[in-house]
Amino acid sequence: MSQLVRFGVAMEKELLAGFDELCTKRSYANRSEALRDLVRRELDDAAWETGAETCATITLVYDHHKPELSERLTSIQHDFGQQIISTLHVHLDHHHCLEVIAARGAARSLKALADQLLAAKGVLSGGIVAARVPEGTAHDHGHSHR
Repeated sequence: MSQLVRFGVAMEKELLAGFDELCTKRSYANRSEALRDLVRRELDDAAWETGAETCATITLVYDHHKPELSERLTSIQHDFGQQIISTLHVHLDHHHCLEVIAARGAARSLKALADQLLAAKGVLSGGIVAARVPEGTAHDHGHSHR
């Protein structure tokens, strides 16, 4: 991990009071931890907007009794096989399934994957949560996934 650098931040008293309240509600150990977290989130959002290398989870809740829906979701996932790392499939009840897909790739590709999955008829709800891929974490370990 890189070395921490100290710097000063000036803000209005009311803004600081709101920030302190947020720190308390979210159980941050101190302001520095909270500020680092906020900056990371902004960097994640910027990476998403620029199309940079990103990792994400895509969550779907759907009725598996909808005709051809399971096959459609599987087909979409196969089309994005290079980006999908893993999937978790959970039977919520007799009719409904939860699927969580871990993926990595260009932000626009992951957004296209999520858009297609979430738009499939019979998907009841879902969303995507993206995070920046830390620098120096290239997936290079001497073998191919093709």
